[in-house]
Amino acid sequence: MAEENKNKYRLTKKDRLHVFWRSQFLQASWNFERMQNIGWAYAMIPALKKLYTTKEDRALALKRHLEFFNTHPYLAAPVLGVTLTLEEEKAGGEDIDNAAIQGVKIGMMGPLAGVGDPIFWGTIRPVLGAFAASLALSGSWLGPIIFFLAWNIIRMAFLWYSQELGYVQGGNITQNLAGGLMQKLTQGASVLGMFILGVLVPRWTNMNFPLVLSRVDVAENEMVNFGAISEAANEGVLSGDMLRNVVHEIQSGMSIDPVQVTTLQNTLDDLIPGLAPLLLTLACIWLLRRKVSPITIIAGLFVIGTLAYVAGILG
Repeated sequence: MAEENKNKYRLTKKDRLHVFWRSQFLQASWNFERMQNIGWAYAMIPALKKLYTTKEDRALALKRHLEFFNTHPYLAAPVLGVTLTLEEEKAGGEDIDNAAIQGVKIGMMGPLAGVGDPIFWGTIRPVLGAFAASLALSGSWLGPIIFFLAWNIIRMAFLWYSQELGYVQGGNITQNLAGGLMQKLTQGASVLGMFILGVLVPRWTNMNFPLVLSRVDVAENEMVNFGAISEAANEGVLSGDMLRNVVHEIQSGMSIDPVQVTTLQNTLDDLIPGLAPLLLTLACIWLLRRKVSPITIIAGLFVIGTLAYVAGILG
C-alpha cells in the first residue's frame, strides 16, 4: 500500500519531458521584479498538475514557484530537476515546507549563474560561431545551418540531461556544488575560453604596420633577371625553360625589386606572427578589468587608429 501511494506521487519520463519543453521559454516573460519566476512557474505546471489533485493545493504550489528566481537560462535545468524531486516528496507526505524548496532554488541558482557564461557564451558559442563564419566567408551555405543545428543540439541535450541529473540526484546535488565542482567547471571553462580566444585573435584581427624601417639596394646577382626575359620575348625566342628558371629563382628567394624594403610589419612577423593583434586584445582585456567603459575603449581605438594611419604607422 505504501509503495502504491509512493508511485502515485512519482513523475514519469513523459511528465519530465513536458517540463523540459516548457523550460525552453524560461525567459519569455522575464521581468525586473522577480526575473525568471513566470517562466519557471510555467515550466513547473505539468508536474504540479500531476502531483496535486485539488485546486487549492495546485494554487499554493504555483504560488511558491512565483517567488524570485534568476540564473543562467541553461543552468536552470538541474535546479528544475532537484525541485521536481522535492515536489514529489512534499506531495507524498514528506515534511518539506515552502521555505525549504525556495531555499534550495536560491542556494543552487547562485553558484550555477556564473558557470553558464564561460562555458556557453565564452567557449562553445564562439567556437561554433567562428567555425560557421569561416565556412560562410569561404562561400559555403552550410555555415549558418551547421551553427543553428550544432548549437541547438548541444543546448537542448544539456538541458535535458542536466535536468535528469538534478532529478535523480535530488538534494545530494547541493553537496557536489558545495564541494567545489562548480568552481572547477568555471575555472576549466575560463581557461579553455581564453585558449580559444588566443587562437582566434590573429585569425579575426588584422593589423598592418607599413612603416619603413630600412631600404637596402639589392646586388645584381641576387635579383631575378627580368631583362633577359624581356629581350627574349622581343626577339621571339622566349622558351619554357627560361620561364621555369625565373620561377625557380623566385622560389629560391631571389629579389624581384632592386631595393629591399623592411617594414615594421616584416619585423613583427619575423618575431611572432600575430603579436600585435594579441597585444591589442590583452590591452583591451586589461582596460575592461580596470572598469574602463567599452565605449571609451572603442572611441580610443578609433582615435589612435586614425592618428596612426595619418602618421603612416598603420595601414
